[in-house]
Amino acid sequence: FFLKASRQAAGIPGITPTEEKDGNLPDIVNSGSLHEFLVNLHERFGPVVSFWFGRRLVVSLGTVDALKQHINPDKTADPFETILKSLLRYQPGDGSVNENHLRKKLYESGVTKSLQSNFALLLKLSEEVLDKWLSYPESQHIPLGQHMLGFAMKSVTQLVLGSTFEDEQEVIRFQKNHGTVWSEIGKGFLDGSLDKSMTRKKQYEDALLQLESSLKKIIKERKGKNFSQHTFIDSLVQEKLHDQQILEDSMIFSLAGCIITAKLCTWAICFLTTSEEVQKKLYQELDRVLGKGPITSEKIEQLRYCRQVLCETVRTAKLTPVSAQLQDAEGRIDQFVIPRETLILYALGVVLQDPNTWPSPHKFDPDRFDDAAVMQAFSLLGFSGTRECPELRFAYIVTTVLLSVLVKRLHLLSVEGQSFETKYELVTSSREEVWITVSKRY
Repeated sequence: FFLKASRQAAGIPGITPTEEKDGNLPDIVNSGSLHEFLVNLHERFGPVVSFWFGRRLVVSLGTVDALKQHINPDKTADPFETILKSLLRYQPGDGSVNENHLRKKLYESGVTKSLQSNFALLLKLSEEVLDKWLSYPESQHIPLGQHMLGFAMKSVTQLVLGSTFEDEQEVIRFQKNHGTVWSEIGKGFLDGSLDKSMTRKKQYEDALLQLESSLKKIIKERKGKNFSQHTFIDSLVQEKLHDQQILEDSMIFSLAGCIITAKLCTWAICFLTTSEEVQKKLYQELDRVLGKGPITSEKIEQLRYCRQVLCETVRTAKLTPVSAQLQDAEGRIDQFVIPRETLILYALGVVLQDPNTWPSPHKFDPDRFDDAAVMQAFSLLGFSGTRECPELRFAYIVTTVLLSVLVKRLHLLSVEGQSFETKYELVTSSREEVWITVSKRY
């Protein structure tokens, strides 16, 4: 009775709990993922819908217009980070506007400084990928996802955490623990299966502990010392944040940074192999802006079309299909009252394919980002501009450097007869490995 009564009180279209204790968890599991569940829900009930996570009312927003009404320009808490923190069972910050602004500034300068200080390293890691691919015979199938994950792990660990990770063994150990933790964050928590399996739970907790202890060691090593290479962790250490905060922030940044970077690189190359026209245009821009020289941090700004390619990659792949905010005061969206403490989901994957905002939404078309209004809608969703999450900002730069190195020297080609099934978790990936081949431009 309690559920029914409060269900009516919200008055928001949607579904009642299937089970008293689990709410609509069984429906989410049956849909295959939270994203697919939301696609279905928004198709049935419109832009503002409700359902139940356990005993908790959740409201999901599925159009740019609904999001516009909810997004508060003063709230700078990153919705993606909000989800990650709760899944890792970390405490949310005190959430004061002031604290959030300071942290956002600190994150931004941390990302900027670590990229500037390590630009040569980033170039070197990108050239390693190029050399590897140049050494293959032209018909050789390359496992794209595997190579991009390796590249992202090396880039992120060295730029975020420092020179400990010049050692290949350290990267491999980090990657193994990272993989265990991330796969559980992606599925285990959302479908409640983690708590049902003691072995998986123990593996997850062990991996998380190992990651935390290696981060603690690095934080200790980098305190009060000056290194020639400035990392993201140095920015946090120098701000004199307390150790737990540094640990949590660097954990979230390295966890999310690795995956977002790996998947952005994978999807961007994947879409380039299926769109010869786009690849040709990108090559012409790189040739015009960079000439015979390598990319520099100053020239990244001039690669406008490259940026459009990456924005369209994020949109077409629905790179991060869901984020969340807690409703801290009662609010309204359309004619609906949203009670305080409601969990609000931004169904970004639904919004990114809405034909009212993006004509021919399933077509990979970077030219659509020529339009300022389109760019504005995109930044409202947190995928560019001031609302962009720091991990994505980091990933854009890393992917730009990699593409500039690869596309200047190689034609990227798809392997015939592959079909992609998409796996929607916190970050979207392909269920199977994506295979490509390359041929030399010169």
